[in-house]
Amino acid sequence: MVVRDGLSQMEVGRRLGISNKTIGSWVTNYKGDGAEGIEGTPSMAELVKELTRLRKELAEAKMREEILKKATAYFAKESLQSMRS
Repeated sequence: MVVRDGLSQMEVGRRLGISNKTIGSWVTNYKGDGAEGIEGTPSMAELVKELTRLRKELAEAKMREEILKKATAYFAKESLQSMRS
């Protein structure tokens, strides 16, 4: 509500019956300012880093797949030509 709707931490705390300090911790953690989150939960910065790594890995896998498709087609063509000769 603070990040999405622009409400103050005090207003959100009042509406939800939660302390301003707790709301502040959540906002800081959400924004990835190095605050500790729930134990075992990755921070936003860690999630962004992982997403970037996975996108790069996927792009490399797609490139390898295309190379293998082209190599397979090439060798299949070569094989057919040698069978006809």
